[in-house]
Amino acid sequence: MDIKQVTPNFSVSPQISPQDVPTLAAAGYRSIICNRPDGEGADQATFEEIEAAAKAAGLEAHYLPVVSGKVSDENARDFGALLENLPKPAFAYCRSGTRSITLWSLAKAGSMELPQILAAAKGAGYDMGGVARRILNGGKTPTDIADAEHDIVIVGGGAAGISAAASLLSRRAGLDIAIIEPADVHYYQPGWTMVGAGVFKPEETAKTMGSLIPAGVRWIKGAVAAFEPQENSVILDGCRVVRYKRLIVCPGLKLDWHGVEGLVDTLGKNGVTSNYRYDLAPYTWELVQNLKGGKAIFTQPPMPIKCAGAPQKVLYMSCDHWLREGHLHKIDVEFYNAGGVLFGVKEYVPALMEYTQRYHAGLNFFHNLVAIDGPAKKAWFKTAKPDTEPTTVEVDFDMIHVCPPQCAPDFVRVSPLADAAGWVDVDQSTLRHKTYENIWGLGDVTNTPNAKTAAAARKQAPVVADNVVADIDGRSPTSAYDGYGSCPLTVERGKIVLAEFGYGGKLLPSFPKAVIDGTRPSRLAWMLKETLLPPIYWKAMLRGREWLAKPEKLSTATPAE
Repeated sequence: MDIKQVTPNFSVSPQISPQDVPTLAAAGYRSIICNRPDGEGADQATFEEIEAAAKAAGLEAHYLPVVSGKVSDENARDFGALLENLPKPAFAYCRSGTRSITLWSLAKAGSMELPQILAAAKGAGYDMGGVARRILNGGKTPTDIADAEHDIVIVGGGAAGISAAASLLSRRAGLDIAIIEPADVHYYQPGWTMVGAGVFKPEETAKTMGSLIPAGVRWIKGAVAAFEPQENSVILDGCRVVRYKRLIVCPGLKLDWHGVEGLVDTLGKNGVTSNYRYDLAPYTWELVQNLKGGKAIFTQPPMPIKCAGAPQKVLYMSCDHWLREGHLHKIDVEFYNAGGVLFGVKEYVPALMEYTQRYHAGLNFFHNLVAIDGPAKKAWFKTAKPDTEPTTVEVDFDMIHVCPPQCAPDFVRVSPLADAAGWVDVDQSTLRHKTYENIWGLGDVTNTPNAKTAAAARKQAPVVADNVVADIDGRSPTSAYDGYGSCPLTVERGKIVLAEFGYGGKLLPSFPKAVIDGTRPSRLAWMLKETLLPPIYWKAMLRGREWLAKPEKLSTATPAE
């Protein structure tokens, strides 16, 4: 018997025999539901036999037969009512378990979010993507009429999505493109480090979404709930259906604030801040200005994260301010990193180490923040050093800057587009999906092994645009992404270590070493970050002007037959 737990109160399995019932009773189950009609297979036990065994074992048994492939709305409604009233935990079975898990998924449509339902089913080994639309429709079969249809649909109106749309239009004017994005405001997130250091004003990093979406591109204001790649459809909240010929997926990643116990309740107060949120970056600067002595903690969670250098950028800029104001010697500065190195590309580490020593910052590797108590000014880190038993360390603080754990959005992680880790599964060179040839991905949501930065999206957008246009013309992919990412590490006010690298940590500098040596702190790199990059972002990248972002050509690209 192959029991697959869906929730603590519900499990499913393929066909069982009367001899299996005592095992179910011993495992703590209190009721059984049969969803397989009698006589469907020559070797199956009848419900009467299962019911007799259940009564002998003290379990309730109920018969709700469903024809294979024909789970009706009424079946789901009856299953939900049955499940509500049965003693728990309950157990259901059919030939393979699929009908039972489908009934459960539809029955839970009103009480659980779609990603939760899909994730629970996936954890039990069942893919419920095929009924996602019904789940969103309250468990009822929706109409099969699309609410919108476009040649190219882009999921996400962030840096990657708008840049991809603009790059496409720069190659082929008049393309029928739609961007799906629920937010009204678009943020220049690389600027939040500077907001947290008092260099930029918050409002400089925000513009209305409508002012940035390219002319001629339709903005579908809504949140994606599910993908149906076999149907060339995207399902939005409210069960709206958007069909496409080609799909580009770039919704960014999810900042999992709930991934640290107690964090949500104390953000923005009690000395707890994060430059990873627009509304909190000004609080970082307020804390830095007001701290004259005590303990300041800076954290970094396990990879991958958005802008891997950001957690230490805030450390450097804070320490630089305290040093200039004459307070640094009274402040105990500690950096707690879940990883084992200061930075993933070794060429940049020596310069960074010089600054940690200048600022007398303690480095604590293999320390992952797991809980925080803001009012008590305490944080707890789980340590997982190689060849040692994990332990939990308690640390006091006066100020703590938290970088939250990060993952792909829920609707991506449970979708057919995701790899085993939950990221959109694309070819790291062409950025085309490995399974669905009319889907591409870029930005933070993909599983490409590059740094998740706006600079990466700036280089990826032209590659996707080239390859989508090639596909429209019936040609194979023409352009390749080399893994480029850039991380301007603000080591002090006025100087930056400009880290630029690609796949495998290969250095990919944009300027000659005589102009900017990225491995050393540079005033010119600071000027680039402070003065040039914001207008390049707003006026070039988001408008399809690919300055320093022309894609490399694939040497293997050939016309399609």
